[in-house]
Amino acid sequence: MCGVTGWVDFDTDLRHEREVIEAMTRTLVPRGPDAGETWVSQHAALGHRRLAIIDLAGGAQPMLAHDDEGTVIAALTYSGEVYNYRELRTELEARGHAFRTRSDTEVVLRAHLEWGADAPRRLNGMFAYGYWDAQAQELTLVRDRLGVKPLYWSHAPARVLFGSEPKAVLANPRFPAELDASGIAELFALATGPTPGHGVYRGLQQVRPGHRVVFSRAGAREEQWWSLTSAEHGDDEEATVAHVRRLVAEAVGRQMESDVPLGFLLSGGVDSSAIVALAREANGDGGAPDTYSVAFPPGEGPERQGDWIRSEDAPYIDAVVRHVGSEHREIVVPGTELLAHRDVGLDARDHPGWGEPDTSLFLLFRGVRDDVTVALSGEVADEVFGGYVFFHDDQTGPVEKFPWLNGGSSSPTSLLRADVAAEVRPQDYARDRLQEALDEVPALPGESAADARARTLSYLAFTRWLPAVLERKDRMSMATGLEARVPFADHHLVEYVWNVPWSLKTINNEPKGLLRKAVGDTLPHAVLRRPKSGYPATTAPGYAAELRRRVEELTTRDARVFELVDRDAVLRHLRDGTRIPGPRAAPHPTGGLDFLLAFDRWLENYEVRIR
Repeated sequence: MCGVTGWVDFDTDLRHEREVIEAMTRTLVPRGPDAGETWVSQHAALGHRRLAIIDLAGGAQPMLAHDDEGTVIAALTYSGEVYNYRELRTELEARGHAFRTRSDTEVVLRAHLEWGADAPRRLNGMFAYGYWDAQAQELTLVRDRLGVKPLYWSHAPARVLFGSEPKAVLANPRFPAELDASGIAELFALATGPTPGHGVYRGLQQVRPGHRVVFSRAGAREEQWWSLTSAEHGDDEEATVAHVRRLVAEAVGRQMESDVPLGFLLSGGVDSSAIVALAREANGDGGAPDTYSVAFPPGEGPERQGDWIRSEDAPYIDAVVRHVGSEHREIVVPGTELLAHRDVGLDARDHPGWGEPDTSLFLLFRGVRDDVTVALSGEVADEVFGGYVFFHDDQTGPVEKFPWLNGGSSSPTSLLRADVAAEVRPQDYARDRLQEALDEVPALPGESAADARARTLSYLAFTRWLPAVLERKDRMSMATGLEARVPFADHHLVEYVWNVPWSLKTINNEPKGLLRKAVGDTLPHAVLRRPKSGYPATTAPGYAAELRRRVEELTTRDARVFELVDRDAVLRHLRDGTRIPGPRAAPHPTGGLDFLLAFDRWLENYEVRIR
């Protein structure tokens, strides 16, 4: 998976700045614990931390390409996995390219030398990388279609800094940690619907999914190389079900490619269970897969949260384990561990996140990492097949808000000081971002009102909700050195199902009816019929009590969080015993407490200047 970073500067001789690029690279050690290296030239410096997955001996980076005289003509720092690298290698060899390694990294490097700007379209996988064309003196930053892998960048007239995480860019003294009104709005109003390309910090951007950024002496330009395209769906139900089954099975099979131990996350829902069952089929006589789940000690959970968390996972996990014969391990997460590690979310994200769900996911991944280096999970199925509850409400009119947000009155925006709220205008900010998203929806002329609404909701889910989910998955897994793969993000599957009519996606009037029918023969009946239930939350009483005590202490001192937050509003919630609004879509009672504590620590430790 790895971590990448780099610095291109046409006004500076970077050969004298090696210590800075090395410092930027060191921030990414958790993403790449196996090796690290830098490469520096006059105007381009690249850094790389490696998590070795494919070709353990030969995939070192940054990877260079030379001409016949031994001069460097291109350099690559790459993060991710390209699952069709063997096919591409064969094609490139037929075109005269000679390979020194078995790695997918060298395939990406050679693909750029052969196909230039068209190279990303040929890649099937999750990836983010920086490619330096030494002859053209041009940097290209590329991110995969759905944004599974992150890539941040900052631009000045003659300079670009980039990295897999903000911390890599922050390690360069030329980039100050600053927060402006739009960053405040992103954190308080759109924490679960981040604006594509926004990097929270002032001046920090993300390469948007399916885009590339090209930087040269002429400046920077951003180009889209992939997008969802609407078209009529021509297959009947039988053909659609069969095609979806084939696409899902192929994606699972492709993503089982690994030179290191590989396992599977299992929640007992349809999505992860289908992946485990299809992996069992793909293994054949190769044995049952290793599966992993999160659990809490007796008396500590899981918590029910309305439509978000409806049922316990354990009975369904047991059913799948018996059905496929997997070797299963529960990673038990007690409240004491959640408290001991509650800062990992902030440290991994470099800004306040979701609190307890971040920490418990980190602890789950840490336990998985004890056994394997790669894990497949069921994320993205709800976006592809319309599984979330907001796809199935009774609304029929225009979409007037991000459907997973619970409105300004119960979000942390209500905690902002009056003067800050007047400057930031979070409700206006969220409304404008919603309108931008709605204007982007690739409509299909002649589509029914129901299908048009479902397409709009799907677009919002893919482009605004999914990035928040993938960011959490990436940061918490990579903080432990675990590579998390998502077969349902396969672009062949996404592109096909995007145009399937809503009536086919909900065969038998059932959420994700298409997926359930496509994989129905692989799962126990109870699992196949299980309604959507989200990632579980703890009910450990000591956790909530300790967070409340810490927030009470926060209100007694000159804490930096109160540069933005209304202290009296927090005191009223504490006095009345009401839930402090938090950034999570699900109404976890500790969400607001976690958010305030993390925000204060972030401002202090990262020395964030508010502008």
